[in-house]
Amino acid sequence: MILITGGAGFIGSVLAKQLNDLGHTDLVIVDKLEDSTKWKNLRGIKYLEYIHADELFSGEYDDLIAEADLVFHMGACSSTTETNMDFLMKNNVSYSQALFRFAATKNIPFIYASSAATYGNGELGYSDAHENIENLMPMNPYGYSKQLVDEWILKEEKKPDHWFGLKFFNVYGPNEYHKEDMRSIVHKSFEQIKAKTPVKLFRSHRAEFKDGQQLRDFVYVKDVVRVMIELADPEKHTFSGIYNLGTGKARSFLDLVNATYKAMAIAPKIEFIDMPESIRGQYQYYTQAEMGKLNEALPGFEFTSLEDGVFDYVQSHLMKENPHC
Repeated sequence: MILITGGAGFIGSVLAKQLNDLGHTDLVIVDKLEDSTKWKNLRGIKYLEYIHADELFSGEYDDLIAEADLVFHMGACSSTTETNMDFLMKNNVSYSQALFRFAATKNIPFIYASSAATYGNGELGYSDAHENIENLMPMNPYGYSKQLVDEWILKEEKKPDHWFGLKFFNVYGPNEYHKEDMRSIVHKSFEQIKAKTPVKLFRSHRAEFKDGQQLRDFVYVKDVVRVMIELADPEKHTFSGIYNLGTGKARSFLDLVNATYKAMAIAPKIEFIDMPESIRGQYQYYTQAEMGKLNEALPGFEFTSLEDGVFDYVQSHLMKENPHC
């Protein structure tokens, strides 16, 4: 049985769908649906049980989760603007620690979501070497919560034989609509284009970057899921650790928006706006994953190009959900 926390969320639901496609229906989905539209992500997915995240360790489900032989821990508050650190300590840090101890006790594979937000402004680079991790300085509470988990796991004596922490860079793709302000620029651009308004991008407030030329390592969610499933097989891979999960190729927001327009067969119309003062001090102008470790672990793995990923997302998902746009 496979336990997926955050299973109704963006990455977790795409993972669940891919596992279904591979013949796995023995899934237990752990999440907090509340009054959001996340429930829509579960439509069409076959699973054994849904458990509210707050009830996972209540004792009610002990017999069920004892059957788990693999844990994908995708559940967390992923908002980079969340300021309640006490909430993040409980929801992101303590919860992750409890799940890791559970997996270690059972000695089952454990794969969890870390984040590129741990790298802060990037002044220390983007190396995922374990000896560098404790020196990182995240710029927001969310990144700090992920940093605390990474450091704790590296120091924890009792670990599962097979475990991975994946520092996700800028993931985009289907099933993210419920994330509101944390949606990718592709989804936000699509909505603006559909409304026949110019796509708005932040002006650059640094001389070395032109407007729209701020750079990110954009990675398609379907590639992220393929990597996770590949790494989850302990018979194929005997290594464990914390790894970057991007593409290793930084692209601009302008590239991303232009690819969205092209996928919709519409001429680009872009408007640059000032970045709010509240986020200027923690805004990253450049991120690019160092992918040497993962490339060595998964030789021959090919990531989808930005243009192909955006085209698939728009044509295979967004346009089908909005057939009259």
